[in-house]
Amino acid sequence: MAFFSQTGQQGMQALLGKCRIIWPVIRCQQLFAASLNIPIQQKFNCLSFMASDSTALPVNSKGVGVFPAKKRSQVEYEGGTRWDEESKEISEGKLHLFSGASKKKVGSQALLKRRFIRVQPPEKPLQAEEWKKLREECQSLETFEEVMLKSMIKCNSHVDVAKSLLTYVAKTSGDIGYNLLVKYLALCVQQQKTAEICDVYDIMKMRFKTLESGAYSLLIRGLSNSDKWRMALALLEDVKKVMTPSRTSYESCIKAASRHQEMSLARELYHDMLAKDLVPTLDVLQAFFDFSRGMEDADLKKELFDILLYLRDNQIYPHGTFMRSIKLWFESIPGENWRGNLTNIKPSGECPVCHHQLEDSNLTEEEYNILKERITADVIHGRDTFRKTSPQEFEAFQAFVEDRLPFDIVIDGLNVSHVKPKKMQCENLFHAINCLAKENVRLLVLGRKHMLVNSSNWKQDVMKEMQNKADFFFAENISEDDTFLLYATLRSGKHCRFVTRDFLRDHKACLSDSLTRRLFRKWQRGHQIGFSRHSLGYSRSPAFNYDCVVQTTGDTWHIPYKDMFEEKYSYQVPRKWLCLQQKQ
Repeated sequence: MAFFSQTGQQGMQALLGKCRIIWPVIRCQQLFAASLNIPIQQKFNCLSFMASDSTALPVNSKGVGVFPAKKRSQVEYEGGTRWDEESKEISEGKLHLFSGASKKKVGSQALLKRRFIRVQPPEKPLQAEEWKKLREECQSLETFEEVMLKSMIKCNSHVDVAKSLLTYVAKTSGDIGYNLLVKYLALCVQQQKTAEICDVYDIMKMRFKTLESGAYSLLIRGLSNSDKWRMALALLEDVKKVMTPSRTSYESCIKAASRHQEMSLARELYHDMLAKDLVPTLDVLQAFFDFSRGMEDADLKKELFDILLYLRDNQIYPHGTFMRSIKLWFESIPGENWRGNLTNIKPSGECPVCHHQLEDSNLTEEEYNILKERITADVIHGRDTFRKTSPQEFEAFQAFVEDRLPFDIVIDGLNVSHVKPKKMQCENLFHAINCLAKENVRLLVLGRKHMLVNSSNWKQDVMKEMQNKADFFFAENISEDDTFLLYATLRSGKHCRFVTRDFLRDHKACLSDSLTRRLFRKWQRGHQIGFSRHSLGYSRSPAFNYDCVVQTTGDTWHIPYKDMFEEKYSYQVPRKWLCLQQKQ
């Protein structure tokens, strides 16, 4: 339900010509009085207030918004109050305040602080007197209105409940602050209340010279999901004049353009986003495939192929839903007769569906030498080498390695010892070494000196048994051992593999160029072994003979995927593949 009637809007426009300061204030009055049981004569009399400079977003001399970095209260408010009962009921509201403390009478104000408070909003709108009574009972909670609105967002309360709170605020304080408007806007966006979003935007653009990024993102997201999506595009252009739009803002507009089959516009926005070094999410990449089905457009087809190559270059694995979107798009390309099948690649690297041999995971001799030189220069001897070790310790390690070369497997002992947190650490490491020793290989274990001290986690009889099966180097307890791991593995030769559950992202980032970073990822995929603990014992994730990335021969595509979306990077590569063939 929109807040204003057509007559009311015309009246406000007329009033605006007479008084530019009072107009947005009065509109706020109408905004939060509408749809509530407040008599019409009270909409101006009871809600009469003036715009306050303190609520407007401060602007600097250049016109760019300045917003306090410190956030206001959260739904669980640290500086709040205990409640003397586990629940309170307000007529028509049924508002409950839950405290983490035991039920006691309210004591001194000092005791009231340092407590957490959770606020459950009322189920129905409250009258001003009811909000006042509740506010007085929570007087030690200085940000009551903000806490309440955040809770409404979390509980997805009806928007009329929030309107009743803001109506009370307007009546009592004479103004509605920026923070409250943004939180109310978030609730409207969450519920896709387009008319309300537009009304709040009108108020904000009249009262504040500029907004902070979060408010712009909310407005753009809310508008882009409505029939007024072109307003979101216009707002995005306005934002560009004062700041770099957020990734969320760009992606909201890209998906809106895609939904309306304006793929050229979507691609233009996508490239603009990339030019600003904003990394796209899988969600927006999937949207391109979802809304491009059946289209005969050579440029669009090339764009989608480029997205697949982007996944390859950055070792990104689509989740199951994204994979199905890719499959359906290929099969919808007019006149090309693509067919997709889900499969598991054989250990040899052969696809059981099309019998194509996937790319070898091994680097060529030239690639391996390039990688080894760059890791030695950028990582091992880079500026951060001795951040957590000393030159003397690293020289001792180099001499240790040179005296015992070559190794077949290098193990990050401390990392592997935590594979099962509730298990004794030396037992975790012992099982890993036993598993690998069955292959009759030479093992190097990187440990820490505290492992040599008998403790509940490190039993010395177990340690001695492990040292009979592998070489151990014990670094200082504060040393960073990833550099040791890379050095020993690369120095041992192309055949040597390593064991860790880390993704080694920091070390990849230290490499100076994109080619070397790609070589590092490929080498990592073919040489990293992982261990995990499950109910049946320990399982090993082997290094593959084939490269586990998106790859194509022109008439085939092979795309590794994971069943579920994973927000964090992982050293574990997928076992499932999508095979796409173009039938002749």
